[in-house]
Amino acid sequence: MTPVPHRPARSDASSAYDTGSAYDYVIVGAGSAGAALAARLSEDPAVSVLLLEAGGPDKKPEIHIPAAFSKLFRSAADWNYDTVPQPGLGNRPIYWPRGRVLGGSSSLNAMMWIRGFAADYDAWADASGPGWSWQSLLPYFRRVERVSGSTDPDHGTAGAVSIEAQRSPSPHTAAFLAAAREAGFPVAAANTAGAEGFTQTMVSQHRGARASTADAYLRTASQRSNLTIRTGTQATRIRFDGKRADGVDYRTDAGPGFARARAEVILAGGAVNTPHLLMLSGIGPAEQLRHFGVPVLVDSPEVGANLKDHLVSGLVVDTAGGTLFDAERPLRLAQYLLRRRGPLTSNVAEAYGFVRTREDLALPDIELIFAPTAFVGQGLVPPPEHGLTVGTILLQPKSSGVVCLASADPMEKPLIDPRYLSDPDGADRATILAGMAVAEKILQSPALQARTTGRFIAPEGGENMEPAARDALALEQYAHTLYHPVGTARMGSDSGSVVDPELRVRGVEGLRVADASVMPGIIRGHTNAPAIVIGEKAADLVRAARGTGRGRDAAQRDGSATESSASQA
Repeated sequence: MTPVPHRPARSDASSAYDTGSAYDYVIVGAGSAGAALAARLSEDPAVSVLLLEAGGPDKKPEIHIPAAFSKLFRSAADWNYDTVPQPGLGNRPIYWPRGRVLGGSSSLNAMMWIRGFAADYDAWADASGPGWSWQSLLPYFRRVERVSGSTDPDHGTAGAVSIEAQRSPSPHTAAFLAAAREAGFPVAAANTAGAEGFTQTMVSQHRGARASTADAYLRTASQRSNLTIRTGTQATRIRFDGKRADGVDYRTDAGPGFARARAEVILAGGAVNTPHLLMLSGIGPAEQLRHFGVPVLVDSPEVGANLKDHLVSGLVVDTAGGTLFDAERPLRLAQYLLRRRGPLTSNVAEAYGFVRTREDLALPDIELIFAPTAFVGQGLVPPPEHGLTVGTILLQPKSSGVVCLASADPMEKPLIDPRYLSDPDGADRATILAGMAVAEKILQSPALQARTTGRFIAPEGGENMEPAARDALALEQYAHTLYHPVGTARMGSDSGSVVDPELRVRGVEGLRVADASVMPGIIRGHTNAPAIVIGEKAADLVRAARGTGRGRDAAQRDGSATESSASQA
């Protein structure tokens, strides 16, 4: 693809080899949370911040052209993970893309800006104190967001991340929303506190290009002399002086290095890399660490545990045209490059809706998602033809998985086992199949039926099957991740949690975690927005510990400092 003119965030990978330079804060991971955290901490010129990123600068044009994101899968910008085989999904390993580039997964994702439900954040507060409630986090959402054209007082309009309506949504997307209405579901505004119903996706874009956290935070912050960003620099171990984090060992193409942290080390590597680094550093389940010869610093059984993820199972139907199948035709490419319009502005997942599969449920248990393309092969292969995809997402899985060491070699990938559909009562499988029945109903509504031929692309030959058999086959053969792993360094007020409500790692000093791994439960929504919020809140917590400015004031307002100090004692 032709590159889009773009100025990458400054990095100094060429000078990455280091033998012990000291910084006040060393942050591992320049993704959704880490970029926000580094930018906010470096606002204070009195502190020095080092931001380490294993991947490279965000120069690839496929990062910035929205519809091209799947071209980044299994590229140098991707950690390129696969799970162990999943018995509940036909014994298939499931591909897990994770961003390995400035901006992390915010540079690789589908740009869906979906906060989720207030009740889920209130459940975080039940586990971790009032500072994590919906009302306490709402100011952070406002601080993050710059929602174009919004008049909702709960939305931010002057924040860091540009949130916009889609510039050129497919006509098929309007038909999907009409079909949802015909099937008896409301069509509502996006990102309200109780966001039931269907809506067109709001996207993290600016004028038709992706708005990652590298764009939103690092583009400006990288010009500060007190922020050093090092790409191509993979953290391999946290080093300790006794039980105080002293700095981070890392590896670059030039060789190994060490960066010393005078105040704190903060991990922001995400739900896979953060527990992996903790375990490599001696913090984790003691038996597992000893098995691999890793000296045990803290026996923390829940490191790598409590892994939750959103599973999606899609139905793909044939349509005559007007999809992303031919989005790269010369005229459409020119339309994008000259005007930032047309199908290449698509985030692919152009609409979604939350539904309840049972009337007795207080909140939705399923999300339906729509894409005007044939999304097949976990996004690893191009669309084979014109098609429409309706996916069913299990919002509150009972199944829970793990991230484990594969060896003590920091360059060897960890083992990822989400254990999809493994709950003993079979509730997860029953719920997602009930959700697929809702998807079938919407596909049969007149507005969509008029746009399809009746033939199924996936599962192939599905038009010759009964709906229940078709849905079961699709689940077994085609279901995959929606890219929302959380929970592997769970925060909580209880002593068994990995981090306390101030995100401090229990059992040591000078070490925090600020990423989706700390989420004590998975939300009914998408995880990019709350991950950025965690980065913003972490900055306030760190500044409060330092006794400076906005961080101290914010922590005192939400009560988190008082509570978590008590829980740490």
